[in-house]
Amino acid sequence: MNNQRNPTISKGVDTTLIWLYLLLVAIGLLSIFSVTYHEGDDVLRSFLNFKTDYSKQLIFFAVSLLIGLFILLTDSKFFTATANIWYAFGILLLLLVFPFHTNVHGTESIIRLGGFNLQPAELAKLFVCLALAKYLSRVETDFNKTSSHLMAAGIIFLPALITIAQKETGLALVFLAFFLVMFREGLPAGYLIVGFSLAVLVVATLLLDKNVLAIILTAIAILTIYFGWRFTRQRRELVIIVAVVWACCVGVQRFAVPFIFTKVLQKHQVERIFSLIGRENPYAKLNTVEGDEAPVAVKKDTDYNVRQSKIAIGSGGFAGRGFLKGTQTRFDFVPEQRTDFIFCTIGEGFGFIGCVAVLGIYIFLLLRIVNMAERQRSVFSRCYAYGVASVFFFHIAINICMTIGLAPVIGIPLPFISYGGTSLISFSTMLFILVRLDADRQMVLR
Repeated sequence: MNNQRNPTISKGVDTTLIWLYLLLVAIGLLSIFSVTYHEGDDVLRSFLNFKTDYSKQLIFFAVSLLIGLFILLTDSKFFTATANIWYAFGILLLLLVFPFHTNVHGTESIIRLGGFNLQPAELAKLFVCLALAKYLSRVETDFNKTSSHLMAAGIIFLPALITIAQKETGLALVFLAFFLVMFREGLPAGYLIVGFSLAVLVVATLLLDKNVLAIILTAIAILTIYFGWRFTRQRRELVIIVAVVWACCVGVQRFAVPFIFTKVLQKHQVERIFSLIGRENPYAKLNTVEGDEAPVAVKKDTDYNVRQSKIAIGSGGFAGRGFLKGTQTRFDFVPEQRTDFIFCTIGEGFGFIGCVAVLGIYIFLLLRIVNMAERQRSVFSRCYAYGVASVFFFHIAINICMTIGLAPVIGIPLPFISYGGTSLISFSTMLFILVRLDADRQMVLR
């Protein structure tokens, strides 16, 4: 009798995670409504006409729930069996952007399908998560070998490089979050040390004069050889290693960083990075007006978005100005306040208390996912769960730091809260697949 009363779809489902998801989506709908609602509009009619942003987000939410229902009715083995097919499909979608892209608010990584704008880079995160989990869970994969490390990195970097080619560097950086999955599965700490050292070198290149930094690197190399000379008999090897590392560091400083900041990153992204660290952009190029022989320097207010965002959050104070009572966000002072900068809407309306509450929900969500990951018997399910946690953590951390001026503006949404159909559907699908896999956590999937 009990089995007949309890539908199969609910068996083993983590209802706590579902409630957290519904709560975040509700916060998102209220936030979008608060910045796009116009006084005097019929609320019910505006929700049902499907022309306003909040009504469109409601449609995206309904579609997400339908997809989620389908996923919960699907056998977990389906996701392991089709992981590589989904990955190939994701790469195909990314490649289709080049001939069929549409320019939307300056972004050319979107394919317009009727009235819906599809951004394949958002969906690619889901497909990479599945493919990486599939590869790491294979019996043939020996993750102690360098070849396995390179193969896993290739799965991550291929869609990232295509996304960079679409001038979506911010979304491409999200793929780096998948390296956390690899570290959980045994990637040596040496890779982390190299990556951290490279990041420090890039930051130092931006902060210091190139000649001063070159002298510092040379001094470090000389001191390393001097002190290391006493502790090793393989002195020739020491000199070669130090010389190679020094040459690589100088090469990154002199050539790689300038190439990235002039050829890879877009001009507004570069300006925002240097605005964040309080320096003039040394890579800035003078824009030449057509027909003029002399170049004309154009200076842009690159930190306007962040300044307005901080003003909005600051004006919220401790308890906030109240729902629909904000001034910065209600009167469109903050650009992209319904998408990338939606957190400032929460800060202005509900103040410090509201911000802490939303952060608390996100932290609870991440801890819940990590806990789910550790209770899986299947390597595939564990890797997938850590992939979901890593992507969510990256989006949450960067987006919130971006709105308060602690990170450069790279244009990534806040999960479940920011406006956007592809974003909401992709995040929801990732979460519902995790819920489905966790419901079968006693099963070993390959």
